[in-house]
Amino acid sequence: MDWVSIKKDFKRYLLLERGLSNNSIDAYLNDVQKLQRYCDITELNLSEISSKDLQKFLTWMNDFDIAAYTQARLLSGIKTFFAFLQIEYDRDNNPAELLETPRITRKIPQVLSIQEIDDLIAAIDLSAPEGMRNKAILEVLYGCGLRVSELCNLKISNLFLDVEFIKVEGKGNKERLIPIGEQAIKYLKIYLEEVRIHQPIKMGMEDYVFLNRRGNPLSRVMIFLIIKDLAAKIKLRKEISPHSFRHSFASHLVEGGADLRAVQDMLGHESITTTEIYTHIDKEYLQSVITQYHPRS
Repeated sequence: MDWVSIKKDFKRYLLLERGLSNNSIDAYLNDVQKLQRYCDITELNLSEISSKDLQKFLTWMNDFDIAAYTQARLLSGIKTFFAFLQIEYDRDNNPAELLETPRITRKIPQVLSIQEIDDLIAAIDLSAPEGMRNKAILEVLYGCGLRVSELCNLKISNLFLDVEFIKVEGKGNKERLIPIGEQAIKYLKIYLEEVRIHQPIKMGMEDYVFLNRRGNPLSRVMIFLIIKDLAAKIKLRKEISPHSFRHSFASHLVEGGADLRAVQDMLGHESITTTEIYTHIDKEYLQSVITQYHPRS
């Protein structure tokens, strides 16, 4: 079997049949690349791979000391690859089907307090050319709970600010509507009407909301660096990223009593169990519940 042709067909399958994002497709292809490397080293033919061979492959990968989450994601990619071979290449079986996924312990995500978010936004230098843009970025990240890729790809044509909604394209090119609050609308409008309108814009990029000084859409790395710089300014000890604002958005909604299903819809989670991680509650609140309601308190 020709690895080059198979990988090309697999990429087409992930894009057209599964509707995955470019980042997800790259991750799946990276998994297959690891398997190809192992097959080359062990002189193993792809058409003859068995469950035992895949178990040895995972053991080989484990020697690189990869985390359980990474192992689970790798195995998921390999299972998808062999399922694809069954469909497109008439393979008789899926040798990855019965392999057990490593047990993963869910970590409570790093969440910012409302005060920390206020401090980060207050640290933005509004006298700098990019100041108002960065303020709008943080307000939208926290106000709408977007993934960083969703923020980078946000389009002007998908802003419905008069009815306080925005439309984003999430994982698997799935679109969803998200409410947007007054604060985020206010600074988004200032950026669009008073700042962005005066900067150069590259041809074909006119519909993107957030642009760099050369008129191209902002990259994920750039958003990350903006937030890291602000965290250093206020001497924040937490390790944060753009995703921290998404975590904080969800956590603050749930702690405030928001319906979990509504939060799931806004975040674009396929499973409610993913959203349930935000039901963690701080110790002070638990203590206050005991004090208020327990007969022996």
